[in-house]
Amino acid sequence: MRTLLFIVACCLALPMPTLAGAASYAWRDPGGGLTENKTLAQRIPPPPGFRRVSEPADSFAAWLRGLPMKPADTPVMLYTGTKKWRQDAHVAVVDIDVGKRDLQQCADAVMRLRAEYLWSHQRKQEIGFNYTGGGHVNFSRWARGHRPSESGKSWRRRGKPDASYKSFRRYMVQIFAYAGTYSLAKELKPTPRENLNAGDVFIKGGFPGHAVLVTDVVENPDTGEKRFLLLQSYMPAQDMHILKNPNSADGSPWYPAKFEGDLVTPEWIFPQGSLKTWPK
Repeated sequence: MRTLLFIVACCLALPMPTLAGAASYAWRDPGGGLTENKTLAQRIPPPPGFRRVSEPADSFAAWLRGLPMKPADTPVMLYTGTKKWRQDAHVAVVDIDVGKRDLQQCADAVMRLRAEYLWSHQRKQEIGFNYTGGGHVNFSRWARGHRPSESGKSWRRRGKPDASYKSFRRYMVQIFAYAGTYSLAKELKPTPRENLNAGDVFIKGGFPGHAVLVTDVVENPDTGEKRFLLLQSYMPAQDMHILKNPNSADGSPWYPAKFEGDLVTPEWIFPQGSLKTWPK
């Protein structure tokens, strides 16, 4: 009996394993715990007659649905701590830091979320982006203490090995500084609109360019019609936020997946051929 009690006590003392695919958002809680604010999926329900498309638990799409949101009616703030001049373009604000420099803009927000997702699922070896100068800069090499040139094409050993989350955040600051819509548009792969999925990106590469992230997709089971949500940051660097659909009379954030011509968002118009996805 004493032996049995000892075994039970030891088992209870062991840390519980993390469930495969469990979402974590390291900027909020490095331990991967739940947040007190509503998630994107809880904050923004599907339109009447629609339901969320089923996604694998460990997918980018599922992770995006769990993004923690700031309280309702939160304004979009600039990196300077002042309110953005437009407060009529969004329905919700993501609870994620923007930094104190004018860096985390449109494409940067997309890359930040993609990298945070890979980090949260222990896929750190896949974190890497192209610089505007053409070089590919991955976190794995950065974590070994190497630092890239401004083009990203050459590296030098300049620091101590550090694979911590703080090091990852310093790495992302460099990505924001030397990558953007021009490089990301070349890095992503074109995909037809009929294949649109959460995690895809509408992007116009250039100086300036713009990028918005598809964060969720819903479907009407009776008609097969799909609709989607869009997330953006913008210039200057500002809070990531879920956009309204300017063509919706009731201010709904849901965009129809089947549309003709350009994609019109509150602050940018994307022509046909702008939809891209992440390389496999």
